[in-house]
Amino acid sequence: MAKTHRLHIPPALKHRRFALYWAGILISNAGSQMQVWAIFWHLRELSSDPIVVSGIGFAKFIPILIFALIGGLVADTFNRRKVAIVTQFALMLIALALGTLTNFGLIDLWQIYLLVAVQAIAVSFDSPARQSLIPSLVPRDELPSAFSLNSIAADIGAVIGPALTGLFIATVGLKWIYWINAVSFLAVILALFLMGPVPQVKSLDPCKNQLAPHHLDFSAIPEGIRFILKSPIILSSMLLDFFATFFSSANTLLPFVVQDVLHAGAIQYGWLSAAQSIGSVTVALIMAEASHINKQGKLLIAGVTAFGAATILFGISRSFTLTMIALIIVGAGDAVSTVLRSTIRQLQTPDEMRGRMVSINQIFFAGGPQLGEVEAGAVASAFGTPFAIITGGIGCIVAVAAVALKWPALRKYTGDEAVKAG
Repeated sequence: MAKTHRLHIPPALKHRRFALYWAGILISNAGSQMQVWAIFWHLRELSSDPIVVSGIGFAKFIPILIFALIGGLVADTFNRRKVAIVTQFALMLIALALGTLTNFGLIDLWQIYLLVAVQAIAVSFDSPARQSLIPSLVPRDELPSAFSLNSIAADIGAVIGPALTGLFIATVGLKWIYWINAVSFLAVILALFLMGPVPQVKSLDPCKNQLAPHHLDFSAIPEGIRFILKSPIILSSMLLDFFATFFSSANTLLPFVVQDVLHAGAIQYGWLSAAQSIGSVTVALIMAEASHINKQGKLLIAGVTAFGAATILFGISRSFTLTMIALIIVGAGDAVSTVLRSTIRQLQTPDEMRGRMVSINQIFFAGGPQLGEVEAGAVASAFGTPFAIITGGIGCIVAVAAVALKWPALRKYTGDEAVKAG
């Protein structure tokens, strides 16, 4: 008799609430990625000087630096699902504003910077709330599957979104990209409504041994910082992420590479924008099927090293094909890093601390690429775009070596260590 092959469903997707959440972010990520790459192209249309990249880096990072820790405290104090619904509505309004200003020809650099800064404030509250929800949607041993699927959703969106961006720029214009992104936020909002209440552990009042009231206690912020400083695995993974993305943040320079180095157009820009995510989604699909990953610390370091080496190749390349290959490898290395870092941090953090942990990580996660955009724009303006990308890749590899030597516990981490997640 012929064998029947049953479709294998990743473990995390067997849980209804996570499946709803995943479907929502899968749709929304495509719209968000369209907007990210549209803004990069928009900057190049408004100015031929790469220094404009530095401005967008500051516009993203300063609000996150100011509000991220408060966002984490909000996620640990109030209902995370409700917080996420409010922030998703805010992000939708920002996208509508970008599209409307572009449609009426009123958009300028300062308006893009301002709206991106407001968006960063919303993200400061959105990310801790949404990411802290995930461990409450699946059993603990299925968290690697959940975070792999989370990475896949981001990567699929980052393949579809940029490819559509190039097509839309070449046909109907930037305004429609912003408007489509606004509509895509409804997918996450609907998923959050449909999943219903999600259990959430609150911080205990040490004096009364009862759940703390629902008001912001700003003294809890230093508690989150102390937790990170006393957790070498979490701290070193955050620093690894920060320095790697600081030196290898070349995404915002891609429009300058396409137009000034490769002498290509919007369609080619769309494909190259999607290249990293093609590599990422391939690796994430493989990792989503794995029931257990051995030697996670060494694999994490290897992934970030590949990320830096491929960035050097990206800077050297003068052909479309080689640039495409380099960016696919960049994405593959980044996917390994993203899945392992997310799993390690969530497993090593108690539920009542997760919002603050994510918010602190957000400063590292956002600070690296956004400050990297400032650095990349300044270096590219002074010495040229290829030089900025190549030196960034070299800096990434040096940073990986320094972190690996400073924190040997990260190199030795296997994934079998005791966990703190509830």
